[in-house]
Amino acid sequence: MRILHTADWHLGDRLGRIDRTDDLRTAVERIAAYCQEHAVDVLVVAGDLFSELSRPDGLRDSIRHWREVFHNFLAGGGTILTLTGNHDNENFCQTLVSAMTLASPTIGQPGEVVPPGRLYLATQPMFLRLEDRRRGFPVQFVLMPYPTPHRFLKGDSKFRYASPEEKNRVLVQAWAEELRAIRQHPRYDAQAPAVLAAHIHLHGCNIGPGLFRMAPEDDVVIEGSELAEQYDYVALGHIHKPQWVQAAHVRYSGSIETMDLGEQNDHKGVVLVEVGRQGRNKEPEVLPLPSTAIYEVVVLEPSEDLPRLKREYPHAKNDLVKLQIRYTAGKDQLEEVLRELERIFPRWYARDWKETGALMAGSLVSESSPTNRGFRETVRDYLQQELVQHEAEERDAILQIVEQLMEDEDTSRS
Repeated sequence: MRILHTADWHLGDRLGRIDRTDDLRTAVERIAAYCQEHAVDVLVVAGDLFSELSRPDGLRDSIRHWREVFHNFLAGGGTILTLTGNHDNENFCQTLVSAMTLASPTIGQPGEVVPPGRLYLATQPMFLRLEDRRRGFPVQFVLMPYPTPHRFLKGDSKFRYASPEEKNRVLVQAWAEELRAIRQHPRYDAQAPAVLAAHIHLHGCNIGPGLFRMAPEDDVVIEGSELAEQYDYVALGHIHKPQWVQAAHVRYSGSIETMDLGEQNDHKGVVLVEVGRQGRNKEPEVLPLPSTAIYEVVVLEPSEDLPRLKREYPHAKNDLVKLQIRYTAGKDQLEEVLRELERIFPRWYARDWKETGALMAGSLVSESSPTNRGFRETVRDYLQQELVQHEAEERDAILQIVEQLMEDEDTSRS
């Protein structure tokens, strides 16, 4: 049985003012192509399918795109196994599961063989089996969503903690107990091939510069030292940095695109693994995914830096860029600097500027003396910051109106 492991799609996500929909859909389409190219039987998506920033219409469009892209894979008998991550909306995913079950109630008791050719989404711990399409032997799959109180704590126990630390300890224990209960189920065969898919922070992994939109103290960290011995393959999600932990078959596939500046040096990909009747046939293979370049650009001297940047970045129209700008009032025209940078880097996702000083009234204005700045410059800077999320044409139109108003005011005073 050929299994393709991926995770952390974050469909419908945004980075600053940039909608990442097209970038992420391109990656999903590449994954679908890999499924066909490598005759994959099971696609495992280990959590965070959707972005918490996605609007309801965006979620609908993501599902429609998913259906179109994987139509041939599912029609040919391929199966998609997914589970919820910490960024997935629990209410939406539970509604989606209820709708799928109503349309085709095929999931029975834990450990039963489920039909191929469809998508399964686990919003709770799930244990199922799939038969290999070529030789007919079953492979056990254990799907473990990210541990939240609603997913893992029963009854009043979900409210029985007095601090975040206690809450995390309770969830770690609940996660381990759920996994132990599945392995002790009468239908679970410890000698048969088994795959664990989980959205979790496994102790000892490399999180890189930091977790994705999550404070470390809010995360649930699982020890998991026994997982390498218990499963033929462990498909992990949650940590965006691709890596193996403890053993080569315990892996984070990583996110499918560069999601923020902390991932600029990651090599994105998906993991192909083959499981036979006796277990894993060979070591996992990483299949590369092209990703969008992301970096930071610092402008210290606009008159010198802008021509240089134009020469050095002639093909940056698709790059994701964070801009840090320093300018001198009275020497540099901030609006023109911003417009030129937008021509070079049209997909800048965040920018910040600061005046470094100007020659005014015969004295050098200190950077730490904002009261010496002119009224017009102060208004321009404020509006540029407030209008950062607006379209360029709309922003320019508003600035032109304000400029005219300030000129009219100067005329009336004179």
